[in-house]
Order: sequence, then C-alpha cells, then structure tokens
Amino acid sequence: MIYFNVTVTERGKKRIESLYAENKRDAIATAKTNFPKALVIKAVEGDAPLEDKFAKLLEGFKKGTKATIPIKDKIAAISQIAVMTDAGIGINDALFEISENTDNKELREMFASMAADLNAGKSLSAAFKPYSDDFGSVAVAMTELGEKTGNISESYKTLAEIMENQRDNTAKFKKAMKGPRNTLIAMAIAFTVMITVVVPKFKGIFEKLEVDLPVPTLILLWLENALSTYGMYILVGGIVLLKTSQYFYKHSKEYKFQVDTIAIHPKFYLIHDAIFFSSMYSYNLVFTELVRAGIPVAEALETAVNMLDNSAIKKKLLTVNANISRGMGLSEALELTGIYENMLLQMIKAGEKGGQLDAMLDKVTFYYKQKFADFIDNLSSAIEPIMMFFIACLVLLMALGIFLPMWGMGDAVNH
Repeated sequence: MIYFNVTVTERGKKRIESLYAENKRDAIATAKTNFPKALVIKAVEGDAPLEDKFAKLLEGFKKGTKATIPIKDKIAAISQIAVMTDAGIGINDALFEISENTDNKELREMFASMAADLNAGKSLSAAFKPYSDDFGSVAVAMTELGEKTGNISESYKTLAEIMENQRDNTAKFKKAMKGPRNTLIAMAIAFTVMITVVVPKFKGIFEKLEVDLPVPTLILLWLENALSTYGMYILVGGIVLLKTSQYFYKHSKEYKFQVDTIAIHPKFYLIHDAIFFSSMYSYNLVFTELVRAGIPVAEALETAVNMLDNSAIKKKLLTVNANISRGMGLSEALELTGIYENMLLQMIKAGEKGGQLDAMLDKVTFYYKQKFADFIDNLSSAIEPIMMFFIACLVLLMALGIFLPMWGMGDAVNH
C-alpha cells in the first residue's frame, strides 16, 4: 500500500487528507468514498509519518508469522465456487456457503468478508484483491477475466487447474531440493562443530608456532573467534535482516524492483529460470484466455501484466501496451521487450496475420509451461554440481587449515 496526500475542498475550504491505497486511482476513489461531501482535487504520493512506518514494520513482522493457508484448501474452495456457479448458484451464495462449511479458519473469515463486500456493492475482483497475497495475483487476474466474460465458472475452473499445477510443481521442487538441503544442513552442522569444538583444541598449538600461519588456518581461527564471541548476535542479526528485507520487499517499490532485477539476472541461472518461466507461463496463460474470450488485446495485456509479481519483468511488459497504443503490432511490441525468443515472436506474428492469434498464444503458453516443468524436473541434477563444489570447498578449507600448520611443525622439527 502507498501513502497518498489527497487534496480536497469542502465548503470553500481546502485541506489535505492522508490515506493508504494501491495506486493513485484507488486513492482518489477511497477519498470520494470517505469524504462524500468534498471535491477531490488531486492525490500525490507522500512520505508516511515515522510512527506509521514503525507501525507497518511491526505489522509486517506479525504477518510474516501468520499461518499460511494450505494450497489443497484453496484449490478445494476455488473448485467449489466453479461448480456452484456453473450450477446456477449466485456468487454471493456460493461464497457464503463455502465460508459456512470450510474447516479452515482463515478461509472461513476470508470468504465471509468477500460475501459481505459483494452485498455492499463491490465487484468480486475488488473483494478478492485484499487477499491476493494469500491466493496470488493470478487469482485476481482470473477473477477479472470471469467478470469481463461473464463466466466466473470457466475462469475458476482454469484457476483451479493453474493452482493444481503450482501445487504439483511445488511438490516436485521440494522433492528435488530435499537431498541437497539435507546435505547442506548436515555439512553446516559438521562444519560448525569442527569450528567450535575441534579448532579451539588446535588454537593453543598454533599460537605457540613460530612460523607464519597459512591463510586457511587464519580463516578458521577468525571463524572460530566470530562464532564463539558473536554467534548469538550473528543469529539474531541474520533473523532481523531477513525480516526487515521481507518487509521492505513488500512495502518499498524501489527495493522490490532492485531485488527482482537481481533475481532475474542470467548469472543466477537457477533463480532466473524459476522466476522467469513461471512468470511468463502465468502471464501468457491469462493473456491467452482473455484474447480467446474476445477481450480487446490492449485490455487483455493490461489485465495480464497486472498479475505479475516480479516488478522487473512487469516493467518490460508494460511497454507492450504503450507501443500498441501507438499503432505498433503485437509481435513487434513484444520483440522490443527483449523477453520473447524469436521462434515465439514468429508464431505470434503468424497468428496476427492469419487471424489465429489465440491459437498461437496457446502454443506460446504451452511452451513456457513445458520449459518450467522441465526446469523443475531437472532441478536436482542442476543443483548437484553446485553442492559438490560447495562441500569440496568446506572440506578443503578444514583440511588445509588444520594440516598445513602441522606440516610446518614437522619441517621445523626436522631442521
């Protein structure tokens, strides 16, 4: 949420009201709702007061500890909405029915609140938006698609399939990471024990040596001193740094953009592939569904790009709509982003000329779906060389750090 200073006039007097909103348009709409007798002149982004920043920081920490909703419960709820609306039951009644019958407390409160918002006159997407962190941006995008096409049931069937695909990929990801994770944890424990238990026993011996200690030994001694003296501070500092980073990632556009840009840099090939392929699959899926439903391309692009979580990719794709509004073709506008491969661009171009854009976009979506699935399937084999290199470095450091001075002692005795 962004802090806005909204200028309003009421009975000839001008004043500034401060509020939080997702964007400038929402800020103006909120101001009109909160101050119905006032005339809203403008809304400008401002710097939130220090006490608000501190309160939001604490709120962010609390949210970080909030229990997440199991994805199986979310899929079940979305599938129920699809089935009930397909059977002719109103969306208000469907949400209320789910809130009454679900065993998950968070979902019960969430759908009850959404049902109340609908009864108050809000659209389904507006009622869903506050819970985008729980369901993901794609859920909001598919909800908007259902509203625009008038077919919530079909949109939510597709959403349930997307979420099931995400669940399967997450399960594959966890399975692929299980071995490397356990190995890394075991090595971290072993290395910590060696540093805190074994190295101190050699420390006294090393200090009595008259020879200069090698670099690996100096590194081990430095690590031993750091862990034994500042170990607790390092642990607490790491946790605070992580929580602070998570808070600023959620609440600072600049910080989020910098992190997102680094995350999709080609040098971080595993992180890059995971984020890029999943983002492009979701983006093209929503875009394809909108175009197939007869939504104008410009409007479809705007809806699809708004569901992206990575702001760096989002910034590049935002240029597509701007270039199309200047009279540029879709394939040409997509080419300027530098994101799409030439093969995909040729397919989209052929779809534009042949009047089969939705069919070609469907192939592009399938391509990114397969790329992401292949990435997940091959993740374990991709991580193994990195893990082996990391383990080799730790073992080499321990061996050289302990045995090099011992060899130096042997040479000193022989001479």
